Amino acid sequence: MNTDKNVLTPVVSSFSGVLSAEQIQNKQIHIKTAKGDIVFELFPDTAPLAVSNFVSLTDQGFYNGLSFHRREEGFVIQGGDPNGNGTGGPGYTFADELRDDYTYQKGMVAMANRGPDTNGSQFFIMLADYPLPKNYTIFGRVILGMDVVSQIQVGDKMESVTIEAKAQ
Repeated sequence: MNTDKNVLTPVVSSFSGVLSAEQIQNKQIHIKTAKGDIVFELFPDTAPLAVSNFVSLTDQGFYNGLSFHRREEGFVIQGGDPNGNGTGGPGYTFADELRDDYTYQKGMVAMANRGPDTNGSQFFIMLADYPLPKNYTIFGRVILGMDVVSQIQVGDKMESVTIEAKAQ
């Protein structure tokens, strides 16, 4: 808590809600939009913090009703900002989980950030393969609805975002 001038304000600087393996293994995310559904698998073995964060925020209903606030043709769509303009987040940040063996290919889902270890709630989905620097934690891959991803425009809403058991 910040107690300057006798004013108490919460200071949250990191994500500490790492979930158990049972809570994040064999799960997938289902995003419903007016244009159709997007389903992506999660990578809990290589990005447990990012997956735990996304699952936790989804459980809380954080993403429901948020819009995609960015689209760069042939590059990415981005969402997960409660402010709707690229400046917002959940009120905390968490560390990067960067890997040399992943590349930013079409359909990959990664955490958006504003620098090292500043992940929060914003994420992006690759519209095409792109040679980005390895500065963004990849935590999933679209397995259904890439045609929907390619239609998403700035302002399109995530009507609901839910967690499902991964089809075996």
